[in-house]
Amino acid sequence: MIRIGPYSLPSRAVLAPMAGVTDRPFRMLCRRLGAGLAASEMLTSDTRLWHTVKSRRRMDHTGEPEPRVVQLAGADPAVIAEAARRNVELGAQIIDINMGCPAKKVCGRSCGSALLRDEPLVGAILSAVVNAVTVPVTLKIRTGWDRESINGTRIARLAESLGVQALAVHGRTRADKYEGEAEYDTIREIKSAVRIPVFANGDIDSPHKAQAVLAHTGADAVMIGRAAHGAPWVFRDVNFFLQGGIKSTALAGFEVRDIILEHLASLYAFYGEDHGVRIARKHLGWYCERLPDCAGARKPLLAADNTIEQFELVRRHFDRWAQAQAA
Repeated sequence: MIRIGPYSLPSRAVLAPMAGVTDRPFRMLCRRLGAGLAASEMLTSDTRLWHTVKSRRRMDHTGEPEPRVVQLAGADPAVIAEAARRNVELGAQIIDINMGCPAKKVCGRSCGSALLRDEPLVGAILSAVVNAVTVPVTLKIRTGWDRESINGTRIARLAESLGVQALAVHGRTRADKYEGEAEYDTIREIKSAVRIPVFANGDIDSPHKAQAVLAHTGADAVMIGRAAHGAPWVFRDVNFFLQGGIKSTALAGFEVRDIILEHLASLYAFYGEDHGVRIARKHLGWYCERLPDCAGARKPLLAADNTIEQFELVRRHFDRWAQAQAA
């Protein structure tokens, strides 16, 4: 059993925080389908920006199952510590610090994985946050800034010594971005160097891959990101396989239809009419890419310009699709 502070996670597969993807509707859907943990989208630690609609939505955890995880990004120890305090007051139960995002606009502000180049600053940030809050603090990193400066193991030891209670490691450097294949040797080295839970992240896209990565790294759990796009049931499948070593029975077509319609309804309720339609298009595109015999439906489903039309088009399409899958 994996514990982070007072919280025991119900499974060994967790959802990776992804900007523009892991909003509250998607987090709650993935949790319902087996994700043991689901952190918020990355939130800036600059409280002056929290008045924006985007930030307010990222801080909305209404109805989410415990523990509620808020991921913060920043480069100033005092500022990020204050942001952590404020989020705990608002209901955050775990604070996750982002030192893994490779995006240029994030690294350009010396945040995200850019921090891996400055180990004293990493220490100052982690110390400030751990001392500022009474809830567990966790950390998300990459293996290093580039292949010539792999320092993930040093960062992990530092984090553990300062009171960080769990660590997620993406098996790429910042320079790698999302290119090439993730490597897991560094994650194995990190796991052998610390006693806190370690989550292996990067290219984990199937139950067999999850099992192989856990066996190779000795990590406590896997963190799944892009493989959940259009397939939030991946957590169900991974959990089933990890528990018994056999493949789970595939969801029936009508079960898939119901998940998609549930997702759309939650997006409309969360974002409202205009934003709900636009955000839903992205997820519908992923569903159509993932599911058999759906690629041709992508264009008409994405063409709808209001929630009523979009929902009805999707319902009709996936009714027919489910019937065909059952035949």
